[in-house]
Amino acid sequence: MDEQTELKSRREEHREQTRAALLEAGRAIFADVGFGAAGTEAIARKARVTRGAFYHHFEDKLALFDAVVVSLCAEAAAKIEKKVGKKSDLWESLFAGITVYLDECTEPDYSIIVIQNAPAILGEKRYRDIDESHAAGLLATNIEALIAAGKINCDDPTLLSRMINAMICKVAVLLPSQRNSKALKADAVLMIERCLTAFRPN
Repeated sequence: MDEQTELKSRREEHREQTRAALLEAGRAIFADVGFGAAGTEAIARKARVTRGAFYHHFEDKLALFDAVVVSLCAEAAAKIEKKVGKKSDLWESLFAGITVYLDECTEPDYSIIVIQNAPAILGEKRYRDIDESHAAGLLATNIEALIAAGKINCDDPTLLSRMINAMICKVAVLLPSQRNSKALKADAVLMIERCLTAFRPN
């Protein structure tokens, strides 16, 4: 590696580290005080970077919030894929994925930032686009695989996936206020399974 290439590599590494630090700081502050009360100066200070560095990576606080939401959703999707990848049965995979996702929804950062705040702050369209690129996308893929394998019958897999996802999202909103979130999750997964069983061939 020549000197110029090495210098470029170091700069890229530094940029990646700075961006990661801002994402981590933003995540902590957004979860702690909310989007409205979060300030770019406080986020930069927590990330131990200058405000100039903040604006080099993100146009404004909203852009950082968007990136934090994407990061959290990507983490959740990775956990789902890891769990689902161990299941050979498509039906079991579907409900394993739903369970993992609901578990993630009880994590404070995810619950506050993604479930409670993101739809209002980013808007329904942007929020749906992010969701469908991650957890909801995995759900849709699994349902399409079940249809392709003849495990369920449905002429409109997109509509079915969105309806099931809407049920999951409603449960996710309810979880933080429940004393026994474990029982609610178990009941929800069972109800969703019963709904989807109606689509299974006789």
